[in-house]
Amino acid sequence: MKSFGDMMKQAQKVQKQMGELQEKLGDDRYEASAGGGMVKAIVDGKQILKELKIDPKMLADGDITLIEDLVITAVSDAQNTSAEKMTEAYGKLTGGFKLPF
Repeated sequence: MKSFGDMMKQAQKVQKQMGELQEKLGDDRYEASAGGGMVKAIVDGKQILKELKIDPKMLADGDITLIEDLVITAVSDAQNTSAEKMTEAYGKLTGGFKLPF
């Protein structure tokens, strides 16, 4: 059985690794597109939108509702990919133990 001191050292180690992982996630980028590439969204590993590109041809068409739908789709897809990768990374760190975030 581990002593309390050993458990505290392990907790500190995991805390340090979590901080490093969070920093890495902030640097990661995930891209998704919609409308055949007419709209592209790039988010970081924390699901924060970093870039949004809309092909000028979309603006010329003037269909605002379509543009809005494509933006939502691209951003959502990129955020979902990022969230999956984040969950996977935290799962490796915690040995599959689910964390509340």
